[in-house]
Order: sequence, then C-alpha cells, then structure tokens
Amino acid sequence: MFIDFLTLIMINMVGGTVLLAYYLWRGIDEANQRPYAAGFFGVGLLALVTGLQLSFTWPLPGSYNVGYGDATTLFGVVFLITALALWQGWSLIPVSIYAFFAAIDALIVGIRIWSLQLTKEPLISAVGFVLAGFAGLGVFPFLMWFRENKIVRWIGILLLLGTALLWGITFYGSLWDHMASFSKWVPATMGGQ
Repeated sequence: MFIDFLTLIMINMVGGTVLLAYYLWRGIDEANQRPYAAGFFGVGLLALVTGLQLSFTWPLPGSYNVGYGDATTLFGVVFLITALALWQGWSLIPVSIYAFFAAIDALIVGIRIWSLQLTKEPLISAVGFVLAGFAGLGVFPFLMWFRENKIVRWIGILLLLGTALLWGITFYGSLWDHMASFSKWVPATMGGQ
C-alpha cells in the first residue's frame, strides 16, 4: 500500500487560496504589507516541501505526481517569493511574472485532469485548477493596470474563492476516504507491510 499526503497538500492550497483572496480584498491596500508575509511564507514552505517530494520521488500512481507535484511546487514558490516581497516591501510585479507561468501549468493540469478523467471527481478537480490558472494569469495585468478597479478585483477574489471551494470539496472527500482506506494500515516497524 502506498502512503500519500495529498490531503495535506490540498488543505494547504485551500488555505493559501483563501489567504490570497483575503489579501486581495483587504491587505493589498494596507500601508504595512509585512503582517501578510508570515501567512504566505507558511503556505509556501509547506507547498514547496511537499511538492518537491512528489516531483522527486513519485509516490503516487502515474501522472498524479506530475500534475500535483509540479503544480504544488510552483504554488509554493509563488507564495514564498510573495512572502519575501511583502516582508521587504518590494514590488509584486516580478512575482506576478513568475506566477503567470505557474498559472499556465495549473491550466494545463486542469485540462489534462479532465481529458484523462483523473481523480474520483475529474470535473471538480479540473475546474479548480483552471480557475486557479485564470486567477494566476490575471495577477500581472491587475497589478500593472487594474489595481484600483474594484470590479476586476472582485472578479479575482471570486475566482480565488471558487477555486478554494472546489479544492475544499475535493479535500474533504479525500480526507474522509483516506482515513477509511488507511484505518487498518500498520507501519513496518510495528509488523505491517
């Protein structure tokens, strides 16, 4: 039996996406951006560590390692460099350029989840990744030209909250199933597999 930690990755992504929506709603206009750095750092660090683990060791069946590992790693890097930029008071424009390419990855992962019918709920998973991708693609234009536009800001917030909702639905279903499927598992140190 393989052991995975996708539920940890998923709840971290849900939390990070909600944090980003909140930052877009309230934090981006605050004079002091530093308090947000800790939240972005925590989400980014966990995503980077778990994403690299998936990408390097391939503990999951087949292409799940590529889709979830790479996307989680890129998500982690975006959040870590956002944390650094907020802490130092740097512009978020360079972060948004990197986020653009991470967003392309999310779009492709979402499309491939649907086309390959991966996961137990491919439509929910696919739409979650696609919404995240669209949100990521919009960061650079928002910061460059639409920062003061409330309609554009609310579109971004709604995309992020929609992503978090879909990922949350996936997370809770996965957590429920994982706890059942691993309930009888015993580690090798205790006489298990």
